[in-house]
Amino acid sequence: MTTMTDAALAEFKMPDVGEGLTEAEILKWYVQPGDAVTDGQVVCEVETAKAAVELPIPFNGVVRELRFPEGTTVDVGQVIIAVDVAGGSGSTDTAPVSVSVPEPASPEPEAEPQGRQPVLVGYGVSEASTKRRPRKGDVVAAPAAVTQPAPAPEAPAKENGRPLAKPPVRKLAKDLGVDLSQVSPSGPDGIITREDVHAAVAPAPEPVVTQAQVLAQPQEPVAAAPAVVQDGVRETRIPVKGVRKATAAAMVGSAFTAPHVTEFVTVDVTRTMKLVEELKADKEMQGLRVNPLLLVAKALLVAIKRNPEISASWDEAAQEIVRKHYVNLGIAAATPRGLIVPNIKDAHAKTLPELATALGELVSTAREGKTSPGAMQGGTVTITNVGVFGVDTGTPILNPGEPAILAVGAIKLQPWVHKGKVKPRQVTTLALSFDHRLVDGELGSKVLADVAAILEQPKRLITWA
Repeated sequence: MTTMTDAALAEFKMPDVGEGLTEAEILKWYVQPGDAVTDGQVVCEVETAKAAVELPIPFNGVVRELRFPEGTTVDVGQVIIAVDVAGGSGSTDTAPVSVSVPEPASPEPEAEPQGRQPVLVGYGVSEASTKRRPRKGDVVAAPAAVTQPAPAPEAPAKENGRPLAKPPVRKLAKDLGVDLSQVSPSGPDGIITREDVHAAVAPAPEPVVTQAQVLAQPQEPVAAAPAVVQDGVRETRIPVKGVRKATAAAMVGSAFTAPHVTEFVTVDVTRTMKLVEELKADKEMQGLRVNPLLLVAKALLVAIKRNPEISASWDEAAQEIVRKHYVNLGIAAATPRGLIVPNIKDAHAKTLPELATALGELVSTAREGKTSPGAMQGGTVTITNVGVFGVDTGTPILNPGEPAILAVGAIKLQPWVHKGKVKPRQVTTLALSFDHRLVDGELGSKVLADVAAILEQPKRLITWA
């Protein structure tokens, strides 16, 4: 994590903050060159494929330089910050810029940007990315304004057929899917800058040209004009990285590895909704998160206790079924960085108040973006509550390595036959997807039927628990 380059300069490398992670994106720097830092002080926040994590520095000193700007994806093991541990007053005088060129061993400087087009899913991350790029005046402008007087090897670069650009700019172009050979340089001696890469990504100039062409020929291309002029921008490319990249890869792997089966049941949950209101007024539940999801979670835990065979995983390498005698209950949470599934450890052993406390902490931590990588590992079964979006139900995809996932739909007032008469009742639809290698139709049906029965008659929480 830390290396000493000379007697006074210490370098802090990007650590593996999860299990086998290979890269992380720098979201925010909390220090700048010239700032004094102490052992254990948080210097930056990074986003891995699992969560956002704050990194503390392991020594005292004065920041000499930041090796990468915010928004850059850095491989594990690369130096991200250099600190003068001698603490001399002149330690920062030679700091060249706020953000400097990465060490010469920067990985894959030869890779061609166009070989990696990150067009996986357009999942609405533009707000986050636009917030990270502007550095409020300091760091983003520094690499372009102060391109260390490193002599530009113009002739050799042209002979090799490669455009002139520094490694961080090549990395940015690679992440954004930009072909540097198609970028017009604006830097000294024909060097491509970060601003040039961003300008190449921005699709704004295209609509202007297209509109001019439409106006020049208003009679013939009439059909194409409304689509072009209406929104101005035809398409936007968004880099897929961090949590969304990991989620996409995991879902594709799960969908094409585990044979999914999904079963549905519609159930009258009027009594459950009444119990929720009663629990909210209970003194033992005061201050706790009491909602229908809490009772759904408890119902699923009881159903698993009655059908323990469903708590298992498939070990492909050993060709074994691993039976789990515990339940780490995952709760799918939508966050600004994408969908994450933290889990409540040993949920099967918790009382209802303990489960409510754990659920409340899980949700609040996820919303703040502070969920740790460890909180998202080791899950055994998951609940996804699509009902909060007004959706009746869906076909949930298994969280990788888990045997089942329960989707809970919206609870709505509907006409229902109750005691021989049609009455307005609170009704919802449940969907249980399961891995057919581990769970056959009978077992899956039993678990889903038990959850439905408990939500219809919540007193079964006592008699079946």
